[in-house]
Amino acid sequence: MKAVFFVPSENFPKCKNTVYADDILARQTINFRESHALGMEKDGYYLEIDGAEESIAHAKELLKELVKEVDKGEMEKVLKKIEEQENSAAQGFGTLFG
Repeated sequence: MKAVFFVPSENFPKCKNTVYADDILARQTINFRESHALGMEKDGYYLEIDGAEESIAHAKELLKELVKEVDKGEMEKVLKKIEEQENSAAQGFGTLFG
């Protein structure tokens, strides 16, 4: 299960520390991306968590003061941008190490 949250810039350091310090969340697949690097206009970061449903629920509770869960449309857009970046990087490595 995947969830995407928006992290305002001022909350980023605390959010990042909280995520990696938490035993449950630290075992999930965590991905922070700067919003402008994804072509989004918001000033802040996106946090993608890929993990068990219980872990996502735990993240929502733990981070409720620091993040805002994005709606389905924004989530799909962010995940698509992340996938495009990862595919582009993979192609670059393929060309480099061919």
